[in-house]
Amino acid sequence: MARRSLGRRFGWLWASYAVSSYGSGLGFGALPLIAVLVLDAGPAQVSALAAVGPAVGALLALPLGPWVEFRRKRRVMIAMDLTRFGVMITIPVAYASGRLSFAHLLVVSAVVAAAKIAFAAASGAFLKSLVRRDDLLVANARFESTNWSSIAVGPPLGGAAIGLFGPVTTVVADALSYLLSALGIAAIGGREEPPRRPASRPRGELLDGWRHLLCHPGLRALFLNQLCVNGLIMATEPLLAVLLLRDLGFAPWEYGLAFAAPCVGGLVGSRLARRVVTRYGQDRILRVVGTLRVVWLLGLAFVQPGPLGLATVIAVELAIIVSMSLYNPVLATYRLEQTPQERVARTLTAWSISTSAAIAVLSALGGLLAAVTGPRTAILVAGMLILATPLLLRRSFAATAPERVLSRT
Repeated sequence: MARRSLGRRFGWLWASYAVSSYGSGLGFGALPLIAVLVLDAGPAQVSALAAVGPAVGALLALPLGPWVEFRRKRRVMIAMDLTRFGVMITIPVAYASGRLSFAHLLVVSAVVAAAKIAFAAASGAFLKSLVRRDDLLVANARFESTNWSSIAVGPPLGGAAIGLFGPVTTVVADALSYLLSALGIAAIGGREEPPRRPASRPRGELLDGWRHLLCHPGLRALFLNQLCVNGLIMATEPLLAVLLLRDLGFAPWEYGLAFAAPCVGGLVGSRLARRVVTRYGQDRILRVVGTLRVVWLLGLAFVQPGPLGLATVIAVELAIIVSMSLYNPVLATYRLEQTPQERVARTLTAWSISTSAAIAVLSALGGLLAAVTGPRTAILVAGMLILATPLLLRRSFAATAPERVLSRT
């Protein structure tokens, strides 16, 4: 299949995304690692870091949906990149001065989470206006491929950098990547017309994103399913960090490798997205692959020390990532197709806030359960619960005109 060109402006957007993705890949799991290795945090604290930061970030982002909707999207993206750079660079400064604390990590996590939500809302709306409708899946698949390739390369290099230069090295790299991303977005060029805001602000404007998601039959099922799946998978991440690094004695580089090597599967899944949708249809991929991605998590509860345990983590993560990397761009494309342009930012903000809240709640519950029973048992419970999530996908996701959905809201 010939490679399709989406234009110079998309090229700059993609390059900016790649820079920040590779920076985040280097810093993958940096805050939990710093909490464990520098601050000697236990399972409850590490889970709190994963829960409180996104929860507070979601609250901070709550009024941002309407604000982003009626602003020039590139300006918002640049501002959010600069915000993330500014707050993340405070971690190495505090570490160097001996003032780094767990509370500091919580604040950074919250601000980064809020900025990430606003950036995602602006970038989604900008992408829809930048490329043609029939190119959305191609664009989303390229972003997905870049994301997984950055995780494949970043964590091993990040683990090595931590071993050589100290625990905050990758945070510096991640912070600088946001600065470079802001410069790349500024280089996109072209005139962006300011969105037109209604003369009178309608009541309930803050809830328009959720209203659209919950009133659209297809988006509602996918939205609720994604909240459960993302929340349960992400709730196991800090628990697995404690299990591997503390209980099973894995080295930081082994921890990084366990999550990096399977990301090769992300390249496979994302590159197949357009072909399989063309062959089998969007509806079938969302239902079948949406089911396949959840059956593997249970395997992480049976990880053992040594090479066999490392191989188990890699195999389970590989199966999850291949499925997710195929599913995610199809989901992202369907969501943009079924959302009118004037509601994209609010809808994506609502989606991101809800996802952050679900991750926060389930991470907190997972941390409490782990504190009582141990991380392995908490991972086992998450793996069993996630098996019920495909029940939400037992419907058709046939295309629905956004205008008809709007008339019902």
